Amino acid sequence: MAQVLRSVSEALWAMCAADAMSMPVHWYYDVHDIRRDFGGWISGFSAPRSRHPSSILSLSNPAGSGRTAWSPATQRPEVVGKVILHDKLSFWKSPSSSFHYHQGLQAGDNTLNVLCALRATQVLLSGGFSDTWHPDARAAVLADYVQFLTTAGTHGDTYAESFHRSFFSDWQEGRPTSSSEILAFAEKRSQHTLNSSFHDSQLDAIGCLPMILPFVLLSASANQERAVSAAVEFVKLTHPHPHVPECVSIYARALHAVLGGADVRQQAERGLKMLGVWDTCRGFSRKAARFPESSEERLQVHQSAVGHLGLACYSRGALSSLFYLAHEFHEDPAAGILANTNCGGENCNRGAALGALLGAGGAYVGAIIPQHWKDQLRDADILRNLQL
Repeated sequence: MAQVLRSVSEALWAMCAADAMSMPVHWYYDVHDIRRDFGGWISGFSAPRSRHPSSILSLSNPAGSGRTAWSPATQRPEVVGKVILHDKLSFWKSPSSSFHYHQGLQAGDNTLNVLCALRATQVLLSGGFSDTWHPDARAAVLADYVQFLTTAGTHGDTYAESFHRSFFSDWQEGRPTSSSEILAFAEKRSQHTLNSSFHDSQLDAIGCLPMILPFVLLSASANQERAVSAAVEFVKLTHPHPHVPECVSIYARALHAVLGGADVRQQAERGLKMLGVWDTCRGFSRKAARFPESSEERLQVHQSAVGHLGLACYSRGALSSLFYLAHEFHEDPAAGILANTNCGGENCNRGAALGALLGAGGAYVGAIIPQHWKDQLRDADILRNLQL
């Protein structure tokens, strides 16, 4: 049991480290911009530049999912600036159109999605939910989520991705506040959305993973089917898209197995086979092995692999990239976190889930993230005070 708890703890530390490491270069789709903006590849925590080389923040829809141009003719009330992200709307509407998505955050800060995951962990622990599958667990996490995002000054991030905006666009109509009311709202919304003929592609995104992590991590000693079901039932409430449950299930099975001592490399291979990209990944792996570890040439292979498998947010491609990096760095969480960051693209959410997987496995082989990384995380006290 002590080893499992250590695995859970290291998964949480690595989740936060991977997210914070990638934060300043989140959604850098041209890796050359990383070197230009930071004088080389990222090797430690940094603050973001105020400007982003390929920002489309000003095109994002402050009233709901997706881009402003995609919104229906009858505009819904804005949620950014009024319901969530209370003092950030000016950055979304700035004519300069190049603000960084996480402008204002400091080195070692976590992005909004991982902050939500940390709060979910705290809620599940403080609520004494021995079974994270129970509806009361989902209700408690959602109630805290609503309070957190709708209360001004609770975090410093500038961006909330589509699933947050979509959720609160619907929530603001009735504004339920009690845990039972919020759960009922979310379940009704999910059922309606999943049964609809239209499915919002912006919800089919790797950002579905951070908030399900605590449901799996805190079910490490439970039956795997129960743990996976806990994750899937929760994600249906935040990301009601028909493709998401399968990806969450594939990832959750891998993470739960690793928490129990299974080999990361084998679980990554299993995931890649389920996603139908194992043969492609073997080719990239063999090519990378021709070059020395930590070499520029090997990093370039990994960047090419991630670019081919899935650099953007869409869940299946991003999950393929995640498992590829887990396969390549199965016994070196720190190197895997840095490689993920320097591959660019959707590296924060991909990184958070990759970090959890590598951290969980690293606890069994004595490969954990550096202590100075832990010390430099700005939410380190939250992690230290968790009563696992």
